[in-house]
Amino acid sequence: MPSQDYEQDTSTRFGPLRIKARGRAVMSNPTTNRGTAFTIEERKALGLIGLVPSQVTNLENQVRRVYEQYTRTSTRLGKYLHLSGVRDRNEVLFYRLLTSNLEEMLPIVYTPTIGEAIERFSHEFSRPRGVFLSIDHPESMADAFRNFGLGPDEVDLVVVTDSEGILGIGDQGIGGIQIAVGKLSVYTAAAGIHPRRAIPVVLDVGTDNLGLLSSEMYLGERHARVRGEKYDEFLDLFVHTVREMFPNAMLHWEDFGTTNAHRMLTKYRDEICTFNDDIQGTAAVVLAAILAAVDVTGLVLDDHKVCVFGAGSAGVGIANLVRDAMLRTGASETEEEAYSRFYAIGINGLYVDDQPELLPFQRPYARRRAEVEHWAVADPNHITLEDVIRNAKPTILIGTSTRGGAFSRHIVEEMASYCARPIIFPLSNPTSRAEATPADLLTWTDGRALVATGSPFGPVDYDGIRYQIAQANNALIFPGLGLGVATCRAERVTEGMIAAAAEALASMVNAYRQGAPLLPTMSDLRMVSATVAVAVAKQAEREGLAREPLTDPIQQIYNRMWQPVYPPVEAI
Repeated sequence: MPSQDYEQDTSTRFGPLRIKARGRAVMSNPTTNRGTAFTIEERKALGLIGLVPSQVTNLENQVRRVYEQYTRTSTRLGKYLHLSGVRDRNEVLFYRLLTSNLEEMLPIVYTPTIGEAIERFSHEFSRPRGVFLSIDHPESMADAFRNFGLGPDEVDLVVVTDSEGILGIGDQGIGGIQIAVGKLSVYTAAAGIHPRRAIPVVLDVGTDNLGLLSSEMYLGERHARVRGEKYDEFLDLFVHTVREMFPNAMLHWEDFGTTNAHRMLTKYRDEICTFNDDIQGTAAVVLAAILAAVDVTGLVLDDHKVCVFGAGSAGVGIANLVRDAMLRTGASETEEEAYSRFYAIGINGLYVDDQPELLPFQRPYARRRAEVEHWAVADPNHITLEDVIRNAKPTILIGTSTRGGAFSRHIVEEMASYCARPIIFPLSNPTSRAEATPADLLTWTDGRALVATGSPFGPVDYDGIRYQIAQANNALIFPGLGLGVATCRAERVTEGMIAAAAEALASMVNAYRQGAPLLPTMSDLRMVSATVAVAVAKQAEREGLAREPLTDPIQQIYNRMWQPVYPPVEAI
């Protein structure tokens, strides 16, 4: 990476760090700083004598020290801010701490704590990290990227949000930069994407959050969210600027509003290498859990009926990928037959074809009014989840509604009455918004439910068996996908590559043992990411989209996985 302070080849895990800076400038840069781990020789060469304590320590002792500090912090937000401070001082130390405690710290640097950090962004602001692009100053966009200091061949990922649909908390304005930063932390910790080969971006298009607009502390543009033609022009300028300046980068869309998320993905997916984690990442990890669960039921995927409760961007994305899997592997011969296996429910109840409010991406899942006219329901114009369970008898129930407790005891017991092994995934985040808890689901089904959740839940003891609860966390998919794309320099991200990622993830579990989880645990994330990356890169090559030949995929993936260790230092 070109810099006035240092040089390093970030395309390989073995690149030495060649430092131009001297003295305090070395210590103030998180890339070059290693604090007390500088050797005496390095201190002399870099002008650090007297600027650090006399004792030379190693990275392991530094990790112990900052972990002790971390454990003394009592609140989740406090822990997040402590880790952010470590990253701002010493990048290698931060990632070594994170990767050594990934299962414990992932909920702090990512969901669910990242939601609180986003809400508090303007109040807790310290060191800016990322690129802030204002719709009021589109002419500054290229300059903003140039100021970030990366060249065309030095960027693998650009993670961007416009902050309209942040997690379950909605429009958060400029604070959404934190979700992009959090995603990139996971890309690095889980898949070894070099931290200097990724750019977090927030598109500041205003906000409709009146609490933010009325706060004197708010750091974003102070006007309502811009929509329509001006918004589209700004997005188009952004996409074309990224494509021109960073031609090898995958553009990762994050937490856009429902309408824009699908619209942007549809518009650009055949034009650039792009991926929407809320739609495709969620779908892939849920498909993997479904494939593992379906194996346990003894039925083929095509024999199942799927109810999606909360069929917005994420819900329809899941349905689309499961539908494609049915078409690829099942008995369904036509798309119409595959669509007939799904029941999509939104705010106005079951999607029915005479509902004018349905968006284009939702309409294929609408049932014909004639199909449901004979159903016994209280209100034909608002067919509820309970109505669908009682009349359609789905065997897979997916919750992406953010309605906490929506999967009631009555609904779950009804499902368990006709289904030997109901597959029930309450996926909404944070925990308070989960449609049901795993403990309740197992109790209400006598331990028969096959469960995956969106938020992390601890194991459940029921009838003498300890059930490990799978977390359908996108972190099981998107880091490996990004690594695979970067390694082979894929031209596009296709549905075939997404499906390959899901199938690779599903292949890593054995869910037949009673109580076993449907997905790998977060503690196996580096291995999971590498496995997914190999599958994605191979699929890209099969589809003719790999610009870098795969001569030895496993070794090539391994060589690209950056390790948080201090590289050799050369004073120049």
